[in-house]
Amino acid sequence: MRLVDAHAHVQADRFARDLPGVLGAAAASGVERLLVPGWNVVSSREAVALAHAPTPGAPPIDAAVGIHPHEASGADDSAWAEIAALAAEPFVVAIGETGLDYDRAFSPREDQLVNLRRHLALGRETGKPVILHCRSAAGLRDAQDDLIAELRTAGVGDRAWRERLGGRPPAVLHSFSGPVDYAEAALGLGLAIGFSGLVFRRTEESSADAVRRVPAQRLLVETDSPYLSPPGAPKRRNEPAWVGVTAHWVARQRDADPDTLGAALVAAYDATFGRGTGEQGT
Repeated sequence: MRLVDAHAHVQADRFARDLPGVLGAAAASGVERLLVPGWNVVSSREAVALAHAPTPGAPPIDAAVGIHPHEASGADDSAWAEIAALAAEPFVVAIGETGLDYDRAFSPREDQLVNLRRHLALGRETGKPVILHCRSAAGLRDAQDDLIAELRTAGVGDRAWRERLGGRPPAVLHSFSGPVDYAEAALGLGLAIGFSGLVFRRTEESSADAVRRVPAQRLLVETDSPYLSPPGAPKRRNEPAWVGVTAHWVARQRDADPDTLGAALVAAYDATFGRGTGEQGT
């Protein structure tokens, strides 16, 4: 089965000692595309460096640069200026990871919202999709509702955004979590949606319904390595090689042939991030 990993933090410290082997295992498992998002300035620099210096035997690596909501309160103007500069790098295909996290709330909500708005403006300016993290505390949906409201206020999905992105998704809901109507609202704005090992958690049953509603051209799978290990993967460190567990789950939910789904996942990745269209790296 052909595979992509549309969100893997392989620049994290947990991979420092054996990254070439991790990337080789990903390629051996069928991973053909790998997106490495930053979560602060340092990790964004590292993501760009990985994309610039391919590892022999590894899948092609693309980078995204941004400030995670956990880091929002510590990101000053100089940090943001560097993110904006990195966004122009030729191997940067997306902006983020950004978003809202009202569950752990490591940054005040207002700081998270300001941070999100900056990323949305940069995504529109650069014509690159924005990678969105979104979590509410158990039993709540306030982060999801606020995220959709912010996307609408920013005009995401309107004609100007569509023209700037060349018809590609303006953003990606990374590691989907939330109610089905939240997925429907995001799809209505033209977003792509990524599914990770989070779908196997007992509290995420709505993901099975949501994944059946996503058009094939806007459907992605990911690991969120080194986090969110799927069944069978080591709990201490998830890796891109394990993305196939989630991809096969997606195939079962959609009653899809795995080989057909795999080809669609690669095509959706390429369409979302501009691979093969002449837009990547512009």
